[in-house]
Amino acid sequence: MRLPWKGPDAAAAAAEVKRRAIALDLGAPLSIRVNPRARRLLLRIDPAARSIELVLPKGIPAEHGLKFLDAQRGWIAARLEALPRQVPLAEGAVVPVLGVPHRIRRVDDPAAPPVLIANGEIRVRGEPAHVPRRVRDHLARLAARELARRSRECAARIDKQVMRVTVRDTKSRWGSCSSTGNLSFSWRLVFAPETVVDYVVAHEVAHLVEMNHGPRFWRLVRSLTPDTVTPRAWLKRHRSELLSYGS
Repeated sequence: MRLPWKGPDAAAAAAEVKRRAIALDLGAPLSIRVNPRARRLLLRIDPAARSIELVLPKGIPAEHGLKFLDAQRGWIAARLEALPRQVPLAEGAVVPVLGVPHRIRRVDDPAAPPVLIANGEIRVRGEPAHVPRRVRDHLARLAARELARRSRECAARIDKQVMRVTVRDTKSRWGSCSSTGNLSFSWRLVFAPETVVDYVVAHEVAHLVEMNHGPRFWRLVRSLTPDTVTPRAWLKRHRSELLSYGS
């Protein structure tokens, strides 16, 4: 949602808007950011943090920021309501592993491994309080192994070498490629179907050749994965869902 405006002293306005916005009871935490390059008020919902972000251009009066928030209460409520519910990685929860649903089950067998994925279950040994962390750590390690293997296999097809593959809990992008050949991915891709994972891998591997998104880049991506349209649409549609697991 956008509204054009100009005015004095946006930095002080940010603190004032945040202080007075509490009374609006918007239903989620509010963050204020001043962007000197912004030409309009910008309002966003962060699905990862389940929070509201208001971006103020330099010089916006506090009063206009508050009026804008108040006018968009319905829009804010609808977007927050549309977010998928958060899914803790706790016993009984069902989460996808490479797109296949698995139920988390705690086991008391002291001889069992700390975490085992088998037969549609994520079996976790230990106390209930330890389950979420163990599941998250295990899935992050699985994501690291899968993404490293797929990246190197994909790069070999175009005679390129991946220097290093890392996974992080990035919220704004699913992957990145550095000029030195290092690839980085969001560990949350472990929840996505394999075709989506392979698309993201192909996208980043293609950057080993083309550090842009021009026609040659997309031709290379299409040579590495049979379908680019469907996985891109899936990621756009399910982004909030992927961010809801273990939040």
